[in-house]
Amino acid sequence: MSGIKGKVVVITGASSGIGESTARLLARQGAHVVLGARREDRLAALAGAIQAEGGSARYRRLDVTRLEDVQSFVEFAVGAFGRVDVLINNAGVMPLSKLDALKVDEWNRMIDVNIRGVLHGIAAGLPLMKKQRSGQFINISSIGGHAVSPTAAVYCATKFAVMAISEGLRQEVGGDIRVTVISPGVTESELAESISDPLARDTMKEFRKGAIPSDAIARAIAYAVEQPADVDVSEIIVRPTASPY
Repeated sequence: MSGIKGKVVVITGASSGIGESTARLLARQGAHVVLGARREDRLAALAGAIQAEGGSARYRRLDVTRLEDVQSFVEFAVGAFGRVDVLINNAGVMPLSKLDALKVDEWNRMIDVNIRGVLHGIAAGLPLMKKQRSGQFINISSIGGHAVSPTAAVYCATKFAVMAISEGLRQEVGGDIRVTVISPGVTESELAESISDPLARDTMKEFRKGAIPSDAIARAIAYAVEQPADVDVSEIIVRPTASPY
């Protein structure tokens, strides 16, 4: 199946930012979108808005740090539409701080969501895609998966991990299953709101003045999805034209 129309697309972290924009765009292009995130009220509102525009959407509360939750989420999508064609591992957090601030709980949260969350998506989706002999994982990394900056060491480490996991997955499943990494530069989202460290928060606030809208990333995702089954777009970096990073 090429194109987007009719594909079943599962999206984690779908309640805002890149996930929300991607859900709206793909639904407008005829995909059946299945939305997961912790904020169920936001999911309900988004699914309702998509359906009001004539699109197809389902939603379910999701915590990507819990493997059984992600497995149930994928099973929910299969129950609704019979298959999963694309799984977008988008959920992420970014509580930046310098290492000497010793915010160990925040480090662990980034590891749990940004790395384990992606692995749980793969664990939940891979057996199904192998059985289907088709499918696509789209894993959201970051420009931080290519370069490290002060206050972002742990965040960047998690995004480097997404790159490594995705490349390993691509090499292992080549033939039937596609693997795409999308690496956004600074993008409008709620990620910066998770920063508790005052210095990092002020620095990021200034940096984000040049952010691109989240629908710019959604368009990159749509490009990767719409390619024919024998074309795997392995990686796309999308960033503001004026960004030095």
